Amino acid sequence: MIKVGEYNKLTVMRMVDAGAYLDDGDKGILLPKRFLPRGTETGDIIEVFIYHDSESRLIATTQKPAGVVGDIVLLKAVSVTPQGAFLDWGLMKDIFVPRSKQRLRMYKDEKYLVKIYIDELTGRIAATEKIEPFLSNETLTVKEMEMVDLVVYRRTDIGYVVIINNVHTGVIHFNEVFRDMQPGDRFKGFIKQIGPGNKIDVVAGKPGYDKVSDEAGKVLQLLRENGGYLPYNDRSDPEDIYAFFSMSKKTFKMTAGNLYKQKKIIFTNTGIKLTEGNDQ
Repeated sequence: MIKVGEYNKLTVMRMVDAGAYLDDGDKGILLPKRFLPRGTETGDIIEVFIYHDSESRLIATTQKPAGVVGDIVLLKAVSVTPQGAFLDWGLMKDIFVPRSKQRLRMYKDEKYLVKIYIDELTGRIAATEKIEPFLSNETLTVKEMEMVDLVVYRRTDIGYVVIINNVHTGVIHFNEVFRDMQPGDRFKGFIKQIGPGNKIDVVAGKPGYDKVSDEAGKVLQLLRENGGYLPYNDRSDPEDIYAFFSMSKKTFKMTAGNLYKQKKIIFTNTGIKLTEGNDQ
């Protein structure tokens, strides 16, 4: 079954001057010649994105849109009409946001956080700025310490509200923020805590020593690129550590401590230094 608004792996039925028709169980879906991988032959299997063209026909492309159905993404408005706005999502045909699906009026060249969905009446892919109805913490699909996909939603007095796996909402508290955050930013994180009422606290990055194992290689590489010494230790300002290593002071201390136990670095009065044999 063809999934509109998603990636599909389809078999080439026949080659034509305009491109190739892919097997959809019926007459086939056209993959235009300009998107056809070089050397494609009948019988090949190609991964394509399926959507409707300007004449409401299903069409395939090897272009990669900014998101698929269900995703929440930040997109730029390229034109606005009384009926709605068209946003650039990386395909030849822009995605449409009906006027009824806009929170306020949209303006050309401005960026908006929207959810991609299938319109029930037309069957076409569309987008909506009214994301709240799609989000709920009533029944959770995540657990503590689980890795999740995060999208920054808005800033509050205590931190940033983030969208978790396009389904739930959570908060990254300011004391866990070590980078600039803007609505629409996407990154990996983990569920730190689930509190009463299914309120979720999240943290960017990986939990515990999973994070340390990743960051250890970064610290060693930076040491090697800087002559085996870096002027950072547990007395350094958190902002300075984040600016240089792109990690929190807590993660830096855990990483450095782990490297010290492995005898890969030593601590000095002013920083950290590679041990002999680890400088290559």
